[in-house]
Amino acid sequence: MRFYGSAMPFPHIQGGFSEQLIIEGYQAHPIADHLSLSEAALAEPLSVGLHAIQRAGSVLGKQVLVTGCGPIGSLLIGALRRAGAARIVAADIADLPLKCAKEMGADETINLKTQPQALDAYKVDKGQFDTVFEASGSEAALRVGLDTIVPRGVLITVGMGGDISLPMTQIVAKEVDLRGTFRFHAEFATAVRFLNEGLVNGKPVITSVLPLDSAIEAFDLAADKSQSLKVQISFQNA
Repeated sequence: MRFYGSAMPFPHIQGGFSEQLIIEGYQAHPIADHLSLSEAALAEPLSVGLHAIQRAGSVLGKQVLVTGCGPIGSLLIGALRRAGAARIVAADIADLPLKCAKEMGADETINLKTQPQALDAYKVDKGQFDTVFEASGSEAALRVGLDTIVPRGVLITVGMGGDISLPMTQIVAKEVDLRGTFRFHAEFATAVRFLNEGLVNGKPVITSVLPLDSAIEAFDLAADKSQSLKVQISFQNA
């Protein structure tokens, strides 16, 4: 996968914000006629979730916790449902992303701001979740994940919140397998196919689509997590 706008390789790769752009054939993935461009744009964040599942290994029949239910976390939940997770618990600190998580397939949603003790039941017997996906980048969420994961469980860090302090004694004693995940590769083609075939419905993640002349309003709205998850700008008729 070649990522435009990437400073990781050298020379740096320019971004794709231009009127015309020549790409390699392997980067082009046809979308179904019935799939809107708005929905097709979800292939990128869905790919992040699919790659996180790939890093975790099989989730078939497993108890799973997802902390952080923004666009990536919520699409991850849709992918987990497709991958056969037996039970998915979603946690966040706001109601709107939890509503989306429910629509994407979560069995239980927990607002840790209004119900800070709600995950305590999952801490008994050294933890209840086989796999935890931490998609918020929060140190507090990561620690909750470590408290509720079973010994020798797999904890995938999806969110990036900067440097945090890790309770190494707990990680070592429970033999937790802590794995990072970043971007995606082959999963992009799978994400497009899932969206094309309706195997994952990402519509609940899209909270607003604004025209180009309302771009400033779109960015302001996207910054308000109490009102939005995925805000898109439409260039049609621009």
